[in-house]
Amino acid sequence: MINTTIAKLALQALLGRRRFYLLLAFPVLLIALVTLVTVLTDGDAAFDLLPGLGYPLVLPLVAILAASSVLGPEVDDGSIVYLLSKPVSRHGIAISKWVVALGATLAAGALPILVGGLVTGDSTRALALFVGAAVAGTTYSALFLAISAVTRHAVIASLMFVLIWESLLGNLFTGIAWLSIGQWGVRVGHAVSDALPDPASLPYAVIASLLVTVVGVWFAGDRLRSFSLRGDE
Repeated sequence: MINTTIAKLALQALLGRRRFYLLLAFPVLLIALVTLVTVLTDGDAAFDLLPGLGYPLVLPLVAILAASSVLGPEVDDGSIVYLLSKPVSRHGIAISKWVVALGATLAAGALPILVGGLVTGDSTRALALFVGAAVAGTTYSALFLAISAVTRHAVIASLMFVLIWESLLGNLFTGIAWLSIGQWGVRVGHAVSDALPDPASLPYAVIASLLVTVVGVWFAGDRLRSFSLRGDE
């Protein structure tokens, strides 16, 4: 159901906005920080930064920028109405935009976590980090795409979710791991290497990630269909 034309337009919108440079800044800073800590201390100390900082903060921030860039501007300026006037499946539009957002999230979010893991000197742990980050990034991009389809203040709403739920409360209460996308990714990564924490059961983490991803993309498409029917925004 991927529409290549819409995907190309979404990619152009992502690359053509100033926030794209901000999107690149996060992974560069993460790798630089991990490298610095590795040089000054040891690989174990640097490794702890990746699941503790990369998963609950850097990865979702990249996903927010990517998802809001492929859909948010069209909702903001009302041009989404012209796109929806074309005889194209609304869910096809959502899937196409999600694929672009996902690609950017994996490239600028999950891949730098892999690089950071390799910098610490352990390829197995690095692979575990990457697998978990890919799962979390996939889910984050779908959730934030859905939020972008609901409100013009998608970036603010998504940031509130990340900073309060994923970062603040997630670090204070262990039970939130069962409802944290980042922790689901950590658990999947734990299946590759036990160097990562084990915050929840593996079947639950996989099913929950898959469910949020599918529902998020479907909801975004359903919301786009509502735009065309009611003339919202």
